[in-house]
Amino acid sequence: MRPRARAAESAAAGLLLLLATACGSRLPESDFEHRDTAGTTPPNREPLRVGIITSVTSPVGGTAFTGPRDGAKAYFAALNARGGIDGRRVEVRECDDGGSGVGNNECVRKLVEDDEVVALVATTALDYAGASRVARARVPDIGGQPIGPAYDTYPHLYSVYGSLAPRNGTTGWDGEQYGGTEVYRYFKREHGARTAAVVSYNQSASAAYARLVVQGLKAEGYEVVTEQVDFALPNFRAAAADIKEQGADLVFDAIDGHGNARLCEAMDEAGAEVTAKVTNVQNWTSEVAEDYRDAPRCRNALWATGSSRDYEDTGHPAVREFRDATKTLKTRSQWQLEGWAAAMWFTDAARSCAGSREGSERGVTRACVDRFMNRDEPYDAGGLLVPVRFERLAEPPKTRRSCVSVARWQDGKGWVSQGDMNATCFDVPQLPYRP
Repeated sequence: MRPRARAAESAAAGLLLLLATACGSRLPESDFEHRDTAGTTPPNREPLRVGIITSVTSPVGGTAFTGPRDGAKAYFAALNARGGIDGRRVEVRECDDGGSGVGNNECVRKLVEDDEVVALVATTALDYAGASRVARARVPDIGGQPIGPAYDTYPHLYSVYGSLAPRNGTTGWDGEQYGGTEVYRYFKREHGARTAAVVSYNQSASAAYARLVVQGLKAEGYEVVTEQVDFALPNFRAAAADIKEQGADLVFDAIDGHGNARLCEAMDEAGAEVTAKVTNVQNWTSEVAEDYRDAPRCRNALWATGSSRDYEDTGHPAVREFRDATKTLKTRSQWQLEGWAAAMWFTDAARSCAGSREGSERGVTRACVDRFMNRDEPYDAGGLLVPVRFERLAEPPKTRRSCVSVARWQDGKGWVSQGDMNATCFDVPQLPYRP
């Protein structure tokens, strides 16, 4: 089991805002039952309305955040084709917040107040400014991507990666979040890595994330080489030459996807060969061959780590179901699979209402769905997720048993899973950072 607040995924995602642009208090728990009209209709009549907020037209680009949305929509389409939830079709209401706080607040108002959705699903927002509004309305937000700190701050918000934080209106514990070192432990134990390079831009958010990576690497005993390049005119050749000179086994980064491709090209030109060029779940996509077409050596040294089962692991029945339902998508990605898992999570929560007294009397309600999300049992979306739970620990954990999903890119094969994610587990320290 791997319940934790994952630093690498959320911090790396938050970094995107800076790269694309060049460059609370306790909540009142007001009554919300009068807004539950979306879930009070008996089965076989009105559809169940869910909302999906996505920063589609954000400054980062049109496809940067759409993966979870596409995966969730594919799941609901397949679900509706099978008859929906107890005979009720799931109606998806989408909203593009434009990547801005103002737009996000408007999406929350529209979906939560006007459309009266029973839940939000697979939220992927660059600036989740409306998070406190969602929490005040007690609308369960299920399987969202923790690009910012909202999912470790507010109640009723449930990140796809889980949370240990109190979520009482203050981020993490007194403003600090915590992340583990399992990725660094993995490469040290499984591949004998001892020296790691960390590449960043000379920008505050990029440098802050790089410091977090360096902190984790040093905690695992690595010799760390830091490489900082200018964002406007990055000299990746110089960084690549130094990576070769220092004999780095691994390369981590705090730069964007385009920068990563250029870094890989420079590494190939310099003859810098590494055990792994490590990337995160956002770059775990089928577009690698095209994006890294001019860096064949570095491309085949790409490794991705995350908390969900490799979307190319077709030996697993839940992955096969996902792939069968997404055949029409131009590209596939790990974020699509996680959006699919978020939609499955909502569906399981909604179905649980049928067996409850409240569900029998009122149908699927926000409160009933919310109770399912707060169960003690971990959730794994049929094996697609490292088991997730939500705890409200009064104090941050010093150590945690954490599991990691690992895949390696290989030309002709795509992403190849490296071991069982539920068995690739380590007891690792939890390190603080400020979002």
